[in-house]
Amino acid sequence: MNAEIITIGDEILIGQIVDTNSQWIGQELNKIGVSVYQISSIQDERQHILNALKEAESRADIVIVTGGLGPTKDDITKKTIAEYFSDNEIIEYPEVIEHIKQLFSKVNHPFNEVQRYQAQLPSKASLLMNRFGTAPGMWFYENNTVFVSLPGVPYEMKGLMTYEVLPRVQKQFQLPYITHKTIVTLGTGESVIAERISDWEDALPSYIKLAYLPSFGKVRLRLTAKGTNKEVLENELNNQLKNLEPLIADISVGHELDASIEKKVGELLKEQGKTLCTAESLTGGKIAATLVSIPGSSSYYQGSFITYTAELKEKLLGVSSEVIKEHTVVSKEVASEMAVGAIEKLQTDYAIAVTGNAGPTTDNNDKSVGLVFIAIASKKGVEVHEFNFGQPREKVINRTVNKSLQLLQDLLLKK
Repeated sequence: MNAEIITIGDEILIGQIVDTNSQWIGQELNKIGVSVYQISSIQDERQHILNALKEAESRADIVIVTGGLGPTKDDITKKTIAEYFSDNEIIEYPEVIEHIKQLFSKVNHPFNEVQRYQAQLPSKASLLMNRFGTAPGMWFYENNTVFVSLPGVPYEMKGLMTYEVLPRVQKQFQLPYITHKTIVTLGTGESVIAERISDWEDALPSYIKLAYLPSFGKVRLRLTAKGTNKEVLENELNNQLKNLEPLIADISVGHELDASIEKKVGELLKEQGKTLCTAESLTGGKIAATLVSIPGSSSYYQGSFITYTAELKEKLLGVSSEVIKEHTVVSKEVASEMAVGAIEKLQTDYAIAVTGNAGPTTDNNDKSVGLVFIAIASKKGVEVHEFNFGQPREKVINRTVNKSLQLLQDLLLKK
């Protein structure tokens, strides 16, 4: 069972907003056994919409369209879809009008005739009641293909998908079972991993596929099994994971649902009753933001110093001006003093400190772009590690965050 997602709106194409709708819809369809075949973003223009619908119908069982259902003249999706189905008859739904009036009364907004247009749907459409907004969704079934039109507002779209679309899809079609298992690895490139597990990968059964998902400093290995027997798929997938895990034991940090490096570090700190602080230069607070994204992080994470300039490194962390003058701010000596200063100021058990050149320029030093020093301090001393994460800037910053947490995790695991 294949689906295609079409997002309509010039605001997506010019980068004014990010299309998060397609990502969420794809995840939810996958959970019920529907594979997304293609995702397209198109202009709010009649011929583009007609062409996209025709092409999608030729290759998908389910076509989901988001956007263009507002009451204003620039929202033409409804009338264009009606044209596509040669549907000239319009039905007005009194229950939609009443729903809109109730919504407006709560915010003291008058109902006007422009809003009446929201309650008017093509006769071939089945009404999908939007309990969170004014624009109802539409469900069409033509030529053995389901067409669904939804508003582009994310919370309205999610409500319609959850309460209307997904239950209808499950009722109308006999769906396969799809399951995923993802292992997260750190510190090793995908080509090295692929060579290491080549024999195992070649022996996978045909209904299990492996995907490599590389990002800054990490590679996720996603196994996907698809078939009709849930128990068989789950058992075989678990068996394959047992065979894989010894091959990557030194670089694996566990399964994706419970294996974010920040979560692992937090669990270790809580288990050991230890506390942590950070001192950041090139990452500008991103290590701190990553740590506090985990619920309950306040039980072990105390805070951060963001010392982007040499002056703040001296003033807030007590880094020696002579050390900076002799070695520059991008040095193991400065990283070490940053970590010691942080741990002394906040009286934590551990501290992470980072300094480096994220690029594109090297400021007032001769150190190369991508050069990073990461210091991990404890009450027993300081370890400083040197890396060159290359370019571009985003890559350097993200790899610094991941590597910092990995180094702290390694130290905690030795306890």
